[in-house]
Amino acid sequence: MNGRLVLAGNVIADLVIEVPALPERGGDVIGTRTETTAGGGFNTLVAARRLGTEAVFAGLHGTGPYGDLVRAALAAERIGTLLPVRAEGDTGFTVALIDGGGERTFVTSFGVEATLTQSDVEAVASRLRPGDLVQLSGYGLVMPANGPLLSRFTAALPADVTVCFDPAPLVADIPEAALAPVLARADWLSANAREACLLSGHEDPRAAATALRDRLGPGAGVIVRADKDGCWLAAPGREPAHVPGFPVDAVDSNGAGDAHVGSFLALLSQGHDPLTAARGANAAAAYAVGRRGPATAPDRAALAAFLGEDPLAQRLSDVPGSR
Repeated sequence: MNGRLVLAGNVIADLVIEVPALPERGGDVIGTRTETTAGGGFNTLVAARRLGTEAVFAGLHGTGPYGDLVRAALAAERIGTLLPVRAEGDTGFTVALIDGGGERTFVTSFGVEATLTQSDVEAVASRLRPGDLVQLSGYGLVMPANGPLLSRFTAALPADVTVCFDPAPLVADIPEAALAPVLARADWLSANAREACLLSGHEDPRAAATALRDRLGPGAGVIVRADKDGCWLAAPGREPAHVPGFPVDAVDSNGAGDAHVGSFLALLSQGHDPLTAARGANAAAAYAVGRRGPATAPDRAALAAFLGEDPLAQRLSDVPGSR
């Protein structure tokens, strides 16, 4: 219980532009709102930290306006860093287009975070603690330099460290040589329905969850996130189960998946069973999409208020094993 969430991934800048609809190819559209914030794995770290789990960024961050923005945002949320500033360049950025229905479309330009070295991963590995939860994203595995390093790093992690893998939108571009060792070591895989389909070949989320769990090692579990429909949970040793979502008017889905992953891992780290953690993550993600901005995951008080009279509110406030 009470392990840290360690992000072995990227925290970059998000250039968020709200548009009525995406332009046609070769076309143009006028944005209605713009904002520059910290993004990428930042949202996962924030979701965990706000629910009371210590969170640490174990990726690279550069010098320049985007690197400065990232470090300031991490410090504001009391999230530490494990690696020093990389002086050779700036942190990368993503252009996030949010359409009128709240759906998001991304274009990403990597910076120094794509220049991981063997000494970097060795430094991170040396600072891990028993009970830590390491979060890995497909964005890291798709990078030519980072992918092999992160794959070997993950495969070598000790059994007392929990590994969660989120394949991310670029899942189809991950080389099999980098992907296979990560799947073999992962304790949890959390993917949205599109990513789960690309990995498994199944459009049905229940079938995808079953097939993906079969690709993981013994004792591993899978979550297939289904937006407003909640998620499918294939917990270790159990049949896949649908975990209903929470109705909400979505205004911005940017960062919703990250909020789900971070909340789920935070609740697991605090001793909650996977089903309770999945329901809590569904609630946190629903809360997040009802608010504008990429890092809108709730803290414990906001999550309890959102749940209201739902028995889950009391369940999440209890300390497991205290009775």
